[in-house]
Amino acid sequence: MKRALTAVLIFLSINTMAQNQEVNVEILAIESSRYWLDLDYVGDGLIGHKLDIHLPKTGKAPFPVVICIYGSAWRANSWKANTFNEGGIGQKLLGKGFAVVSINYRSSADAQFPAQIQDVKAAIRFVRANAPKLGLDGSFISVTGWSSGGHLAAMAGTTNGIKKKTINGLDVDIEGALGKFTQADSHVDAVVDWFGPTDFLIMDACGSTMPHNDAKSPESILVGGPIQENKDKVALANPISYVRKGNPPFLIFHGDKDPLVPHCQSEKLYEKQQTTGVESKLVIVPGGGHGPGVMIDTYYNQALAFLANQLEASKKK
Repeated sequence: MKRALTAVLIFLSINTMAQNQEVNVEILAIESSRYWLDLDYVGDGLIGHKLDIHLPKTGKAPFPVVICIYGSAWRANSWKANTFNEGGIGQKLLGKGFAVVSINYRSSADAQFPAQIQDVKAAIRFVRANAPKLGLDGSFISVTGWSSGGHLAAMAGTTNGIKKKTINGLDVDIEGALGKFTQADSHVDAVVDWFGPTDFLIMDACGSTMPHNDAKSPESILVGGPIQENKDKVALANPISYVRKGNPPFLIFHGDKDPLVPHCQSEKLYEKQQTTGVESKLVIVPGGGHGPGVMIDTYYNQALAFLANQLEASKKK
């Protein structure tokens, strides 16, 4: 149990390490032309249902959208500001003309799966429904996320058009009915997934410093019980279960030295996409860890180029 707790604390600290260092106010300054903070995308006042929007300083509205989903082992409900942490992807997206929508979502302590993907879907619907008044291009909404946020980004992409799913008689409501804009479409046009978990059941077998089969692991808490005893619930929370031809294009990054989410997780997703005919690319980063060595300019630039290419392709459809 002590090992599990230690691993969880490491997992949670990945995105907060910069806070313990000397603050670089120049790097942390957000350069946007217009912004909205703490918009309630559901309308229920929950902190887990707030989002921020930043518009780029260059270019003309409406701006294409990238929704950013933080990682926290699904344990945090208010980390949307991490998109603009030192070394984060937020400012780089703004610099390439993308509007950045950074969202909160309910933690696993607030609610079990599928609450988190329902939140993501609700945020997408909110953005699309309000796009004209916010200077956003509702015809191109992409999503990116890291770690548990990568899991949710992958879920958002693979479940385009899927409202509900049944596995071995167990049902899950993927779409949900949160917020005032349930008639809006929640599909996304492109996905950039940074080392997101997929098949929880094989994480320990693939190699990890965190015992994911433990009853107190982030994955077990997310589904409401030990993952090996809740295999149908785990399958419903697995983006691979929803992969089918017609999914949006994916770009996936994963370090081959990731100690917490083994790179088999991205490899299995990519393999299913390739056999199903989904446009996808997997980048395994030599020596890359759980963020360090992966979320850096080299790969940010690849992600930005991918999103720009998908935007151009969408205009030709």
